[in-house]
Amino acid sequence: MNAQPETRPARLTVGVVGAGRVGPALAAALKLAGHRPVAVSGVSDASVRRAATLLPDVPLVPPAEVLAAADLVLLTVPDDALPGLVEGLAETGAIRPGQLLVHTSGRYGTDVLAPATRAGALPLALHPAMTFTGTAVDVQRLAGCSFGVTAPEELRLAAEALVIEMGGEPEWIEEQNRPLYHAALALGANHLVTLVAQSMELLRLAGVAAPDRMLGPLLGAALDNALRSGDAALTGPVARGDAGTVAAHVAELRKHAPGTVAGYLAMARTTADRALAHGLLKPELAEDLLGVLADGENR
Repeated sequence: MNAQPETRPARLTVGVVGAGRVGPALAAALKLAGHRPVAVSGVSDASVRRAATLLPDVPLVPPAEVLAAADLVLLTVPDDALPGLVEGLAETGAIRPGQLLVHTSGRYGTDVLAPATRAGALPLALHPAMTFTGTAVDVQRLAGCSFGVTAPEELRLAAEALVIEMGGEPEWIEEQNRPLYHAALALGANHLVTLVAQSMELLRLAGVAAPDRMLGPLLGAALDNALRSGDAALTGPVARGDAGTVAAHVAELRKHAPGTVAGYLAMARTTADRALAHGLLKPELAEDLLGVLADGENR
């Protein structure tokens, strides 16, 4: 009972097809749970380095050899490449009956694995709702990370068990809801990076020496408030209806960073609509504000 993970008998051999930022981290997490990574495929120099760092001594081989060696195969390739990869593996006979085939795409459920399922594979969709760096820190970040899980009903317990073994929290997503689920995550996480990067650039233009230090506490508090209170956490000139301040913002952005204007206007319009709907923005102030935004969009 007290044996270290690496000394316990491994329950599954694990392979990775696509050594991007996600696959090696998940395989490393499965190794900590007692499973045994045995093969990984990757083409780019960055993939080779990631595999060597996170999965030392695991051989780098072609995808077909990964499937030949592993009981559980992680397909961690870009979304658009996944259907073709699955079809190709099925057509070449690389898939073995009873093999667990796991993809990590947020966009797809298990329907995309249909060619492999017809060949006898057991299909699972396990998407970690986390941003990855391609380094060892990713394995630590999986602790408490939510996974969007889709699987046939008879494999649901197996899918949830794998997520828990990696330190994650399973969240069941119906097949038809996968695109909406993924859009929600992209809207929050991917666009957040763009917004923060733009904000840091603008602060540098304004003469702030350490924009990351200035933004850290502010954005941390804003995120915490938003997660706790939703739209009730809205503050700032748009929610207050300060049309003059917003007009000044737009003028300064056009002068110093015109590439940020469209994003500012779009987010301000969305914020105004939500603030109005939730009774935060007074209707008598909204007219002037929406006029400023419309004028900015028409220039």
